Amino acid sequence: MSLLGLKPEEQLERIGFGAVDLISKEDMLKKLKRSAETKKPLLIKFGADPTRPDIHIGHTVVINKLKTFQDLGHHIHFLIGDFTALIGDPSGKNTTRPILSREQIEENAKTYAKQIFKILDPDKTEIVYNSKWLAPMTSIDFIRLASRYTVARILERDDFSNRLKNQTPISVHELLYPLTQGYDSVALKSDVELGGTDQKFNLLVGRDLQSQYQQEPQCILTMPILEGLDGVNKMSKSLDNYISVVDTPKDMFGKTMRVSDELMYRYYELLSDITGAQLEQLKKDVKSGAKHPRQVKVDLAKFLVTRFHSASDAQNAEDEFNRIFVQKGLPDTVEEKKVKPAKDVALNQFMTQLGITQTNSEASRLIEGGGVSIDSEKVSNAKLRIDLEAGKEFILKAGKKKFLKVIVENA
Repeated sequence: MSLLGLKPEEQLERIGFGAVDLISKEDMLKKLKRSAETKKPLLIKFGADPTRPDIHIGHTVVINKLKTFQDLGHHIHFLIGDFTALIGDPSGKNTTRPILSREQIEENAKTYAKQIFKILDPDKTEIVYNSKWLAPMTSIDFIRLASRYTVARILERDDFSNRLKNQTPISVHELLYPLTQGYDSVALKSDVELGGTDQKFNLLVGRDLQSQYQQEPQCILTMPILEGLDGVNKMSKSLDNYISVVDTPKDMFGKTMRVSDELMYRYYELLSDITGAQLEQLKKDVKSGAKHPRQVKVDLAKFLVTRFHSASDAQNAEDEFNRIFVQKGLPDTVEEKKVKPAKDVALNQFMTQLGITQTNSEASRLIEGGGVSIDSEKVSNAKLRIDLEAGKEFILKAGKKKFLKVIVENA
Protein backbone atom coordinates (compact mmCIF):
# COMPACT_ATOMS: atom_id res chain seq x y z
CA MET A 1 0.00 0.00 0.00
CA SER A 2 1.49 3.32 -1.09
CA LEU A 3 1.53 6.09 1.48
CA LEU A 4 3.20 8.59 -0.83
CA GLY A 5 1.91 12.12 -0.45
CA LEU A 6 1.27 12.05 3.29
CA LYS A 7 2.31 15.19 5.10
CA PRO A 8 5.36 14.92 7.43
CA GLU A 9 3.10 15.05 10.49
CA GLU A 10 0.98 12.22 9.07
CA GLN A 11 4.09 10.22 8.25
CA LEU A 12 5.30 10.67 11.82
CA GLU A 13 2.02 9.27 13.14
CA ARG A 14 2.29 6.17 10.93
CA ILE A 15 5.94 5.67 11.84
CA GLY A 16 5.33 5.93 15.58
CA PHE A 17 2.30 3.60 15.64
CA GLY A 18 3.17 0.49 17.66
CA ALA A 19 6.71 1.66 18.44
CA VAL A 20 8.26 1.65 21.92
CA ASP A 21 10.97 4.31 21.55
CA LEU A 22 11.24 7.16 19.08
CA ILE A 23 14.41 9.16 19.66
CA SER A 24 13.60 11.81 19.06
CA LYS A 25 10.19 12.76 17.74
CA GLU A 26 11.36 16.32 17.08
CA ASP A 27 14.39 15.16 15.09
CA MET A 28 12.29 12.70 13.11
CA LEU A 29 9.78 15.37 12.13
CA LYS A 30 12.63 17.65 11.12
CA LYS A 31 14.09 14.94 8.87
CA LEU A 32 10.68 14.15 7.37
CA LYS A 33 10.04 17.82 6.58
CA ARG A 34 13.44 18.19 4.93
CA SER A 35 12.83 15.01 2.93
CA ALA A 36 9.49 16.37 1.70
CA GLU A 37 11.02 19.71 0.74
CA THR A 38 14.06 18.28 -1.06
CA LYS A 39 12.25 15.24 -2.52
CA LYS A 40 15.14 13.18 -1.16
CA PRO A 41 14.15 9.98 0.67
CA LEU A 42 15.50 9.25 4.12
CA LEU A 43 18.04 6.44 4.49
CA ILE A 44 16.56 3.81 6.79
CA LYS A 45 18.82 1.16 8.30
CA PHE A 46 18.01 -2.20 9.80
CA GLY A 47 20.73 -4.69 10.64
CA ALA A 48 20.33 -8.43 11.05
CA ASP A 49 23.05 -10.86 12.01
CA PRO A 50 22.55 -14.15 10.11
CA THR A 51 22.70 -16.29 13.24
CA ARG A 52 19.79 -18.54 12.19
CA PRO A 53 18.62 -19.80 8.79
CA ASP A 54 14.94 -18.91 9.11
CA ILE A 55 12.75 -16.46 10.97
CA HIS A 56 9.34 -16.46 12.65
CA ILE A 57 6.76 -13.68 12.46
CA GLY A 58 8.04 -12.22 15.72
CA HIS A 59 11.18 -11.26 13.83
CA THR A 60 9.07 -9.54 11.16
CA VAL A 61 7.68 -6.86 13.50
CA VAL A 62 10.60 -4.57 12.65
CA ILE A 63 10.50 -5.59 8.98
CA ASN A 64 6.84 -4.63 8.87
CA LYS A 65 7.79 -1.17 10.13
CA LEU A 66 10.45 -1.00 7.40
CA LYS A 67 7.63 -1.57 4.94
CA THR A 68 5.86 1.48 6.37
CA PHE A 69 8.95 3.58 5.66
CA GLN A 70 9.16 2.02 2.22
CA ASP A 71 5.52 2.81 1.48
CA LEU A 72 6.23 6.40 2.54
CA GLY A 73 8.88 6.58 -0.19
CA HIS A 74 12.04 6.22 1.89
CA HIS A 75 15.10 4.11 1.04
CA ILE A 76 15.75 0.89 2.95
CA HIS A 77 19.23 -0.39 3.75
CA PHE A 78 18.75 -3.99 4.87
CA LEU A 79 22.11 -4.74 6.40
CA ILE A 80 23.35 -8.30 6.71
CA GLY A 81 25.84 -8.32 9.58
CA ASP A 82 28.15 -10.91 8.12
CA PHE A 83 31.12 -9.29 9.86
CA THR A 84 29.46 -8.56 13.21
CA ALA A 85 28.08 -12.11 13.31
CA LEU A 86 31.67 -13.26 13.62
CA ILE A 87 31.85 -11.31 16.88
CA GLY A 88 28.47 -12.31 18.30
CA ASP A 89 26.01 -9.90 19.91
CA PRO A 90 25.57 -10.60 23.65
CA SER A 91 22.26 -8.69 23.83
CA GLY A 92 19.88 -10.33 26.25
CA LYS A 93 22.32 -13.13 27.00
CA ASN A 94 24.08 -13.91 30.23
CA THR A 95 26.95 -15.60 28.47
CA THR A 96 28.57 -15.15 25.12
CA ARG A 97 26.97 -16.67 22.07
CA PRO A 98 28.99 -19.24 20.17
CA ILE A 99 30.91 -17.60 17.35
CA LEU A 100 29.66 -18.82 13.98
CA SER A 101 31.95 -19.92 11.21
CA ARG A 102 32.08 -18.01 7.92
CA GLU A 103 30.40 -20.99 6.21
CA GLN A 104 27.49 -20.97 8.69
CA ILE A 105 27.03 -17.23 8.30
CA GLU A 106 27.00 -17.41 4.51
CA GLU A 107 24.56 -20.31 4.51
CA ASN A 108 22.16 -18.51 6.86
CA ALA A 109 22.43 -15.24 4.93
CA LYS A 110 21.27 -16.96 1.73
CA THR A 111 17.79 -17.46 3.12
CA TYR A 112 17.30 -13.90 4.41
CA ALA A 113 16.50 -12.12 1.16
CA LYS A 114 13.88 -14.68 0.17
CA GLN A 115 12.14 -14.31 3.52
CA ILE A 116 12.22 -10.51 3.92
CA PHE A 117 10.95 -10.00 0.38
CA LYS A 118 7.70 -11.63 1.40
CA ILE A 119 7.09 -8.23 3.05
CA LEU A 120 9.44 -5.70 1.46
CA ASP A 121 9.56 -4.62 -2.17
CA PRO A 122 12.85 -6.00 -3.56
CA ASP A 123 13.05 -3.18 -6.12
CA LYS A 124 13.05 -0.61 -3.31
CA THR A 125 15.34 -2.44 -0.90
CA GLU A 126 19.13 -2.32 -0.94
CA ILE A 127 20.84 -5.27 0.74
CA VAL A 128 24.27 -4.39 2.10
CA TYR A 129 26.92 -6.39 3.99
CA ASN A 130 28.97 -4.74 6.70
CA SER A 131 32.03 -6.79 5.82
CA LYS A 132 32.37 -4.37 2.90
CA TRP A 133 33.67 -1.59 5.17
CA LEU A 134 34.60 -3.45 8.35
CA ALA A 135 36.72 -6.25 6.90
CA PRO A 136 39.25 -3.86 5.23
CA MET A 137 39.81 -1.96 8.49
CA THR A 138 43.32 -2.29 9.94
CA SER A 139 44.17 -2.73 13.61
CA ILE A 140 44.98 1.00 13.70
CA ASP A 141 41.53 1.77 12.27
CA PHE A 142 39.90 -0.29 15.03
CA ILE A 143 41.97 1.40 17.72
CA ARG A 144 40.94 4.81 16.39
CA LEU A 145 37.30 3.69 16.35
CA ALA A 146 37.60 2.40 19.91
CA SER A 147 39.06 5.73 21.02
CA ARG A 148 35.75 7.43 20.21
CA TYR A 149 33.84 5.62 22.97
CA THR A 150 34.53 4.94 26.64
CA VAL A 151 34.54 1.65 28.51
CA ALA A 152 32.23 3.19 31.11
CA ARG A 153 29.59 3.90 28.45
CA ILE A 154 29.89 0.38 27.00
CA LEU A 155 29.47 -1.16 30.44
CA GLU A 156 26.19 0.71 30.89
CA ARG A 157 24.56 -2.02 28.83
CA ASP A 158 22.37 -4.04 31.18
CA ASP A 159 23.75 -7.40 30.07
CA PHE A 160 27.35 -6.25 30.61
CA SER A 161 26.67 -4.63 33.99
CA ASN A 162 24.76 -7.69 35.20
CA ARG A 163 27.55 -10.00 34.14
CA LEU A 164 30.05 -7.84 35.98
CA LYS A 165 27.96 -8.03 39.15
CA ASN A 166 27.66 -11.80 38.79
CA GLN A 167 31.36 -12.11 38.01
CA THR A 168 30.55 -13.69 34.64
CA PRO A 169 33.40 -13.25 32.15
CA ILE A 170 33.16 -10.61 29.43
CA SER A 171 35.51 -11.04 26.51
CA VAL A 172 37.17 -7.99 24.97
CA HIS A 173 35.77 -8.84 21.53
CA GLU A 174 32.23 -8.44 22.91
CA LEU A 175 32.95 -4.83 23.79
CA LEU A 176 33.69 -4.21 20.13
CA TYR A 177 30.24 -5.32 18.97
CA PRO A 178 28.34 -2.08 19.79
CA LEU A 179 31.15 -0.08 18.15
CA THR A 180 31.13 -2.07 14.93
CA GLN A 181 27.33 -2.01 14.71
CA GLY A 182 27.37 1.70 15.45
CA TYR A 183 29.98 2.32 12.79
CA ASP A 184 27.61 0.73 10.25
CA SER A 185 25.42 3.83 10.65
CA VAL A 186 28.42 6.05 9.94
CA ALA A 187 29.30 4.06 6.81
CA LEU A 188 25.71 4.20 5.53
CA LYS A 189 25.04 7.80 6.68
CA SER A 190 21.76 6.54 8.14
CA ASP A 191 18.94 8.95 8.92
CA VAL A 192 16.96 6.40 10.93
CA GLU A 193 17.81 3.02 12.44
CA LEU A 194 15.27 0.44 13.53
CA GLY A 195 15.59 -2.46 15.92
CA GLY A 196 13.98 -4.39 18.72
CA THR A 197 13.91 -2.99 22.24
CA ASP A 198 16.84 -5.26 23.10
CA GLN A 199 18.95 -3.36 20.56
CA LYS A 200 18.31 0.13 21.92
CA PHE A 201 21.80 0.55 23.40
CA ASN A 202 23.53 -0.48 20.17
CA LEU A 203 21.35 1.87 18.13
CA LEU A 204 22.23 4.76 20.44
CA VAL A 205 25.94 4.00 20.01
CA GLY A 206 25.46 4.51 16.27
CA ARG A 207 23.79 7.84 16.96
CA ASP A 208 26.72 8.91 19.18
CA LEU A 209 29.37 7.78 16.69
CA GLN A 210 27.73 9.73 13.89
CA SER A 211 28.16 12.88 15.97
CA GLN A 212 31.82 11.93 16.48
CA TYR A 213 32.21 11.71 12.69
CA GLN A 214 30.45 15.06 12.13
CA GLN A 215 27.28 13.48 10.74
CA GLU A 216 23.73 14.37 11.69
CA PRO A 217 22.73 11.79 14.34
CA GLN A 218 20.27 9.16 13.22
CA CYS A 219 16.86 8.84 14.81
CA ILE A 220 16.13 5.64 16.73
CA LEU A 221 12.94 3.61 16.44
CA THR A 222 12.55 0.48 18.56
CA MET A 223 9.75 -2.03 18.18
CA PRO A 224 8.36 -4.31 20.90
CA ILE A 225 9.04 -8.00 21.29
CA LEU A 226 6.03 -9.96 20.02
CA GLU A 227 4.32 -12.37 22.38
CA GLY A 228 3.97 -15.95 21.21
CA LEU A 229 0.80 -17.97 20.76
CA ASP A 230 0.55 -18.50 24.52
CA GLY A 231 0.20 -14.73 25.00
CA VAL A 232 2.71 -14.78 27.86
CA ASN A 233 6.23 -15.47 26.67
CA LYS A 234 7.96 -13.86 23.73
CA MET A 235 7.62 -15.78 20.48
CA SER A 236 10.29 -18.45 20.46
CA LYS A 237 11.01 -21.71 18.69
CA SER A 238 12.37 -23.20 21.89
CA LEU A 239 9.00 -22.56 23.59
CA ASP A 240 7.08 -23.88 20.56
CA ASN A 241 4.79 -20.83 20.60
CA TYR A 242 5.77 -19.42 17.23
CA ILE A 243 4.50 -19.02 13.67
CA SER A 244 7.30 -19.46 11.15
CA VAL A 245 7.29 -17.47 7.93
CA VAL A 246 7.96 -20.78 6.15
CA ASP A 247 5.05 -22.62 7.80
CA THR A 248 2.58 -24.19 5.40
CA PRO A 249 -0.59 -22.15 4.76
CA LYS A 250 -2.56 -24.73 6.76
CA ASP A 251 -0.27 -24.50 9.79
CA MET A 252 0.02 -20.72 9.61
CA PHE A 253 -3.77 -20.34 9.48
CA GLY A 254 -4.38 -22.87 12.24
CA LYS A 255 -1.76 -21.37 14.56
CA THR A 256 -3.19 -17.87 14.09
CA MET A 257 -6.65 -19.13 15.03
CA ARG A 258 -5.16 -20.30 18.35
CA VAL A 259 -4.33 -16.72 19.30
CA SER A 260 -6.54 -15.25 22.03
CA ASP A 261 -9.04 -12.51 21.17
CA GLU A 262 -6.99 -10.01 23.17
CA LEU A 263 -3.68 -10.97 21.55
CA MET A 264 -5.08 -10.79 18.02
CA TYR A 265 -5.28 -7.00 18.31
CA ARG A 266 -1.59 -6.95 19.19
CA TYR A 267 -0.83 -8.99 16.07
CA TYR A 268 -2.91 -6.62 13.96
CA GLU A 269 -0.99 -3.66 15.38
CA LEU A 270 2.50 -5.08 14.84
CA LEU A 271 2.14 -7.37 11.82
CA SER A 272 -0.36 -5.69 9.49
CA ASP A 273 -0.65 -2.32 7.75
CA ILE A 274 -3.62 -1.26 9.85
CA THR A 275 -3.68 2.32 11.19
CA GLY A 276 -4.28 3.31 14.79
CA ALA A 277 -7.71 4.69 13.93
CA GLN A 278 -8.67 1.52 12.03
CA LEU A 279 -7.57 -0.67 14.94
CA GLU A 280 -9.67 1.31 17.42
CA GLN A 281 -12.67 1.04 15.09
CA LEU A 282 -12.13 -2.70 14.83
CA LYS A 283 -12.18 -3.03 18.61
CA LYS A 284 -15.38 -0.97 18.80
CA ASP A 285 -17.04 -3.12 16.13
CA VAL A 286 -16.25 -6.29 18.05
CA LYS A 287 -17.41 -4.81 21.35
CA SER A 288 -20.70 -3.62 19.83
CA GLY A 289 -21.32 -6.95 18.12
CA ALA A 290 -21.03 -5.49 14.62
CA LYS A 291 -18.19 -7.94 13.99
CA HIS A 292 -17.66 -11.35 15.53
CA PRO A 293 -14.17 -11.84 17.04
CA ARG A 294 -13.84 -15.17 15.23
CA GLN A 295 -14.25 -13.50 11.83
CA VAL A 296 -11.75 -10.79 12.80
CA LYS A 297 -9.29 -13.55 13.66
CA VAL A 298 -10.01 -15.34 10.38
CA ASP A 299 -9.25 -12.09 8.54
CA LEU A 300 -5.93 -11.85 10.41
CA ALA A 301 -5.05 -15.45 9.57
CA LYS A 302 -5.88 -14.89 5.90
CA PHE A 303 -3.81 -11.70 5.86
CA LEU A 304 -0.73 -13.51 7.17
CA VAL A 305 -1.12 -16.48 4.82
CA THR A 306 -1.60 -14.12 1.87
CA ARG A 307 1.51 -12.14 2.84
CA PHE A 308 3.76 -15.17 3.13
CA HIS A 309 2.09 -17.35 0.50
CA SER A 310 -0.83 -16.16 -1.66
CA ALA A 311 -4.49 -15.17 -1.57
CA SER A 312 -5.54 -18.52 -3.02
CA ASP A 313 -3.51 -20.35 -0.36
CA ALA A 314 -5.27 -18.25 2.28
CA GLN A 315 -8.70 -19.16 0.95
CA ASN A 316 -7.79 -22.85 0.72
CA ALA A 317 -6.45 -22.77 4.29
CA GLU A 318 -9.71 -21.23 5.54
CA ASP A 319 -11.78 -23.79 3.66
CA GLU A 320 -9.77 -26.66 5.12
CA PHE A 321 -9.97 -25.18 8.61
CA ASN A 322 -13.74 -24.93 8.29
CA ARG A 323 -13.98 -28.54 7.09
CA ILE A 324 -11.99 -29.77 10.08
CA PHE A 325 -13.30 -27.54 12.85
CA VAL A 326 -16.59 -25.89 11.89
CA GLN A 327 -18.30 -28.71 10.01
CA LYS A 328 -17.19 -31.29 12.56
CA GLY A 329 -18.29 -29.15 15.50
CA LEU A 330 -14.84 -28.59 16.93
CA PRO A 331 -13.80 -25.43 18.78
CA ASP A 332 -11.46 -23.05 16.97
CA THR A 333 -8.78 -23.58 19.58
CA VAL A 334 -7.72 -27.15 20.30
CA GLU A 335 -4.81 -28.09 22.53
CA GLU A 336 -2.00 -29.84 20.69
CA LYS A 337 0.28 -32.60 21.92
CA LYS A 338 3.22 -34.12 20.10
CA VAL A 339 3.97 -37.80 20.53
CA LYS A 340 6.59 -40.21 19.29
CA PRO A 341 5.76 -42.72 16.53
CA ALA A 342 4.68 -46.11 17.86
CA LYS A 343 2.83 -49.24 16.78
CA ASP A 344 0.09 -51.27 18.42
CA VAL A 345 -0.72 -48.76 21.17
CA ALA A 346 -3.68 -49.47 23.47
CA LEU A 347 -6.08 -46.54 23.06
CA ASN A 348 -7.20 -46.56 26.71
CA GLN A 349 -3.58 -46.41 27.92
CA PHE A 350 -2.78 -43.75 25.34
CA MET A 351 -5.64 -41.55 26.60
CA THR A 352 -4.30 -41.82 30.15
CA GLN A 353 -0.78 -40.99 29.02
CA LEU A 354 -2.13 -37.88 27.30
CA GLY A 355 -3.88 -36.81 30.50
CA ILE A 356 -7.37 -37.05 29.03
CA THR A 357 -8.35 -39.60 31.67
CA GLN A 358 -6.96 -40.40 35.12
CA THR A 359 -6.90 -44.19 34.70
CA ASN A 360 -7.04 -46.80 31.95
CA SER A 361 -10.33 -48.14 33.34
CA GLU A 362 -11.85 -44.66 33.16
CA ALA A 363 -10.77 -44.44 29.53
CA SER A 364 -12.30 -47.86 28.81
CA ARG A 365 -15.63 -46.87 30.32
CA LEU A 366 -15.64 -43.65 28.29
CA ILE A 367 -14.93 -45.58 25.10
CA GLU A 368 -17.60 -48.21 25.76
CA GLY A 369 -20.12 -45.44 26.50
CA GLY A 370 -19.59 -43.91 23.05
CA GLY A 371 -17.88 -40.81 24.37
CA VAL A 372 -14.65 -41.13 22.37
CA SER A 373 -14.03 -40.37 18.71
CA ILE A 374 -11.02 -40.09 16.42
CA ASP A 375 -11.43 -37.54 13.63
CA SER A 376 -15.21 -37.51 14.28
CA GLU A 377 -15.52 -41.31 14.02
CA LYS A 378 -16.82 -42.88 17.22
CA VAL A 379 -14.82 -45.62 18.87
CA SER A 380 -16.63 -48.31 20.91
CA ASN A 381 -14.00 -51.03 21.38
CA ALA A 382 -12.25 -50.45 24.70
CA LYS A 383 -9.49 -52.84 23.64
CA LEU A 384 -8.75 -50.98 20.40
CA ARG A 385 -5.07 -50.63 19.53
CA ILE A 386 -3.83 -47.98 17.12
CA ASP A 387 -0.65 -47.20 15.17
CA LEU A 388 0.91 -43.77 15.65
CA GLU A 389 2.40 -43.28 12.23
CA ALA A 390 5.11 -40.66 11.76
CA GLY A 391 3.72 -37.35 10.47
CA LYS A 392 0.11 -38.30 11.18
CA GLU A 393 -2.30 -35.84 12.86
CA PHE A 394 -5.75 -36.53 14.30
CA ILE A 395 -8.34 -35.01 16.61
CA LEU A 396 -9.13 -37.08 19.69
CA LYS A 397 -12.42 -36.21 21.38
CA ALA A 398 -13.35 -37.47 24.83
CA GLY A 399 -16.73 -36.59 26.30
CA LYS A 400 -18.48 -33.41 25.21
CA LYS A 401 -15.79 -30.83 25.88
CA LYS A 402 -12.37 -32.51 25.73
CA PHE A 403 -10.61 -32.10 22.41
CA LEU A 404 -6.96 -32.83 21.70
CA LYS A 405 -5.01 -32.57 18.47
CA VAL A 406 -2.42 -35.34 18.43
CA ILE A 407 0.62 -34.73 16.26
CA VAL A 408 2.90 -37.69 15.66
CA GLU A 409 6.44 -36.50 15.17
CA ASN A 410 8.47 -37.58 12.17
CA ALA A 411 10.80 -40.43 12.93
